[in-house]
Amino acid sequence: MGKRNHRMIENGNPADINIKEYFSVIKKRFWIIAVITIIATLAGYFYSAYNYTPLYQSSTRMILGSGDQDMNTLMVMIKDPIIMEKVREELQLNKSAEAIAGQIEVTRIDDSQVVNISVTDTDYEAAADIANATASSYKSEIVSILDFTEVQLLSEAKENPFAINETQNRTTIIALVFGLVVSIGLVFLLDSLDGKVRKDREIEEILGVPVLGVVSNMNRVKDSTKKRKQKDVNLRGEIVDIK
Repeated sequence: MGKRNHRMIENGNPADINIKEYFSVIKKRFWIIAVITIIATLAGYFYSAYNYTPLYQSSTRMILGSGDQDMNTLMVMIKDPIIMEKVREELQLNKSAEAIAGQIEVTRIDDSQVVNISVTDTDYEAAADIANATASSYKSEIVSILDFTEVQLLSEAKENPFAINETQNRTTIIALVFGLVVSIGLVFLLDSLDGKVRKDREIEEILGVPVLGVVSNMNRVKDSTKKRKQKDVNLRGEIVDIK
């Protein structure tokens, strides 16, 4: 009989029972999950806030009236040291011409004659100033360098106060997920180290015999009976010492 019930348990589908047990384990030690997740989230937030440096980007556009064979050369010349040095002097920047060139990205718009100059800086006002100064310096200097005059400024760079590297929220979310995963793993680890047998099904699986009944806690039953009798006596107005 015991072997047959044991086989039935093994052959049964315990998925529903396991899911309930998982939720029971989480509910029992939910405070651990909450504390670890909150600490990890706050740590991620303060870490990102302390190390976060906002970056701003501003762009200007020019039209270069040239054939495809000369476009690459004209685009390369935008970041030439001669142009960058003039930008540095014009804006009185406390950085080298190479550093300014490193902030600039030059791209061609859809194989057209329109060239986009984007500047990234920790100051959104400086980003716009460098972009505009680069375009104007290029227009004036390219004449003497390559004897090229077909440069037209299409649009000026505007100040953009919105950072392009909003990583603070992402770091906080990653920390939250990390804390949640670690805390849940810890909860199940603690549960696996707990040697107590808490379910009738666990007894059946261990011993291989069915559970016929459960003995209640006798002290709780006795206390409950005593309190009920005491209440009945009080209602009749009698004082009796019940043992």
